[in-house]
Amino acid sequence: MQVVKQETGIKHPIPAGVTSIEDVRQLKRPNRTLSKAVSLHLEGKLESAAKLLSKAIEAGERDPALFSALGHIHFEMRDYASAAATYTQLVELEPLHRTAHFNLGVCQGNLKEWKAATVSFRDAADADATRADALLGLGISLIHTGEPGEALEPLDKYLSLFPEHEQAVFGKAVALQQTGRHAEAVEQYRKVLARNPRCEEALSNLVAMFLEKKDHDAVRRYAEMLVELQPESTVAIEALATLAFAEGDFPAAARHCRSLSEMAPDRFENWFNLGVAYHKLGHHDKAVQAYRQATGLKPDCAQAHLNLGVALQELSDLPSARACYERALQVDPNQAGVLWNLALVLEQQGERNWAEKLYERIPEQASESCDATFRLGYLRLLRGDYAGSALAFETCIHVRPDWPEACLNAGIAYARLGETDNARRYFQEALMIRPDSSDAVRGLAALALEQQDFVEAYELHRRLIEMGERGPELFYNAGLICQKRGQNEEAVGFYQQALAEDPEFAEALLNLGHALMALGQEEEARSYWRRAIREKPELAQTYFEPAAS
Repeated sequence: MQVVKQETGIKHPIPAGVTSIEDVRQLKRPNRTLSKAVSLHLEGKLESAAKLLSKAIEAGERDPALFSALGHIHFEMRDYASAAATYTQLVELEPLHRTAHFNLGVCQGNLKEWKAATVSFRDAADADATRADALLGLGISLIHTGEPGEALEPLDKYLSLFPEHEQAVFGKAVALQQTGRHAEAVEQYRKVLARNPRCEEALSNLVAMFLEKKDHDAVRRYAEMLVELQPESTVAIEALATLAFAEGDFPAAARHCRSLSEMAPDRFENWFNLGVAYHKLGHHDKAVQAYRQATGLKPDCAQAHLNLGVALQELSDLPSARACYERALQVDPNQAGVLWNLALVLEQQGERNWAEKLYERIPEQASESCDATFRLGYLRLLRGDYAGSALAFETCIHVRPDWPEACLNAGIAYARLGETDNARRYFQEALMIRPDSSDAVRGLAALALEQQDFVEAYELHRRLIEMGERGPELFYNAGLICQKRGQNEEAVGFYQQALAEDPEFAEALLNLGHALMALGQEEEARSYWRRAIREKPELAQTYFEPAAS
């Protein structure tokens, strides 16, 4: 269950407004159209003033003041595209115009045309060396074009003239942050906050920077300051949610993600992360609800379908979980997590052949690869492909040499192939890794019996009993081994323990009779034989045969 990262991008400064229309009033040459436009402007009739100026320009008037006034009015009307077009005409008409380049840059900045704005602000600085605000605009534009290192020079020049200018200090902080000079950036952001403690952009950028540095204490400090200013700040709440996930505080993570999903119910990440938080808390029903919202918003996200399937699987809703995994597989046919979980469900539903095929598709580099190979070996073992099973378990052992279960199952596979030496080697390896493995001892005991090595078989069965193993078959085989070694008194004891575990164990009754007969206890032996035949009449056919395991 992975968490989807939240976007906490750096807030960039934006240029200030265009030069005031007051500049227009100071023009030397009177112009009747311009005078009337100014009057209309003063009356608040912006559209009428713009129409008047546009009509004059279309009629062929080329007074730069008309273009300057029209550009300003368009800017006030927030028609930045028209304003930029007018200032572009003015620049062509009068390349060294005192304000046109600067105002064009401001309009381009508002249109997010930052490369063009960079050119305009440079031209503004060239046209009027005293125009300090062009340096500020240039620095801000360079930040937006991804050239923060280049932005520092014009920003520093501007700050040498106006060291307390908040926008310039903020811009320098952003440039420093983007060039990796975090300590200096923090210093600049703190200057901004000292003058304006309610500057949300500075706090947001501090949060983003310290998240990147994984400085949780600093993130918490600035995020909490931001929440205090703006309780619904997504930057702050996302940061606090990120901290909660990183620290394993899933109740807090759920609380923050729930707030985010309420504030922005159409955002996929909010619901997905809420699902992860609930999932981690074991609230699988709530996790299902959150994941369903996430998959509804982003149907092509395989991870969301996978997580939903896992939550449903933990609620034992296998059919629904399977449907989710199959949907995820349609989106991403090679996602290892989906292949793994779907194969597990198929195993539980008895579709082992298809499960095998899915396990085989999991890439070697995937984290699930080794476990998938183990399951593959197990399924092959079940269907009698002992060679394929042994190969799979050996692959597991190659990756994880200290895996006792893989060694044990490799031993079983080789035993069933009749490769006794390999079987013994892997049983012994399993026992070395886990000395208390009764299964490994049992495997070695079975091999010893098969090879009629009764001395080793006896020691191994004694070891199983000393390890606390119980069971009628275990005591029966121990008795049988003793009987074959001529240790009839010990055999009697083991057979009696087998019968204590299972009083109707016919073979134990029969062989106990043989052991007692060998000890001269004929009457007692006959009583056990009678009970054996009564429990299992077919044993009469082997009544006169030697004892067998």
